[in-house]
Amino acid sequence: MISTGDALAIGTPPYVSVIVPHYDDLASLDRCLSALQAQSYPAERFEVIVADNMSPAGPEAVARLIGDRARLVSVAERGAGPARNGGVAAASGEIYAFTDSDCIPDSEWLAEGVSALARSDFVGGGMSVLVSDAMRVTATEALELVFAFDNEAYVERKGFTVTANLFCPATMFAQVGEFRVGVSEDVDWCHRARDAGFRIGYAPAALVAHPARRDWRELSAKWRRLHAEIFGIVAARPQGRGRWLARSLLLPFSALAHTPRVLISRRLRSPRQKLDALAMLYRLRLWRAIDAVGLLAKTER
Repeated sequence: MISTGDALAIGTPPYVSVIVPHYDDLASLDRCLSALQAQSYPAERFEVIVADNMSPAGPEAVARLIGDRARLVSVAERGAGPARNGGVAAASGEIYAFTDSDCIPDSEWLAEGVSALARSDFVGGGMSVLVSDAMRVTATEALELVFAFDNEAYVERKGFTVTANLFCPATMFAQVGEFRVGVSEDVDWCHRARDAGFRIGYAPAALVAHPARRDWRELSAKWRRLHAEIFGIVAARPQGRGRWLARSLLLPFSALAHTPRVLISRRLRSPRQKLDALAMLYRLRLWRAIDAVGLLAKTER
């Protein structure tokens, strides 16, 4: 089999499997599939697989919405990781491109992501944050506009990409293995790939838009889930529990260090939005410290 770089060099687009996990959000899935239909990448050179996590509406309703825009597979094991694994099991592409059902990929997303694989073994693309009204954002949305989905920093400084925007060859995925359950799947998978000798790259033009969390309920639920997933990785390392405690206790003070980032952000349109973002930043960092220490205490019982 020729490599991705060789295929692109001779003008033969590799066949790509786009894998989209989904659970109970048909309206967002419809927008995602419409964006995938608008890709500049040759339509005959990619397939879309929707891996549905047993949505309450039932497979018939999901299939009706999908129509001929994608292939539907049903995955009984709950979680985005198992859903992605189920999509991979049904995929036939030389390259896997992962995104989420509530995301909107740019029309050049596939072309740019595949092209970037000529320079790196696996790739994370650029992320932008979507809000319903940029002039009337909630405090949670204001915070997300500044801090959420900084995939460039994740790739360049932390060695992982969010799974809402991940490209890798099928052969590499087979070597690294499936997404694991109970940990932060994007960090875990990418670090396993790194430890196996694969190099990650950043593709800013392979852009995916992700909606901001809208309120405190959504934001705290996100971080409660992330804490549980990341704790599973950190606690397994030498002195991991001690490091988790130290980092948790420093979280409220980290808000001070990140205050200038809010004040100079060009994504916020008014002083009111910046004040709202700052208030939410300090509230969130304090809550995260309490939640993270509580998680540590629970596991010691």
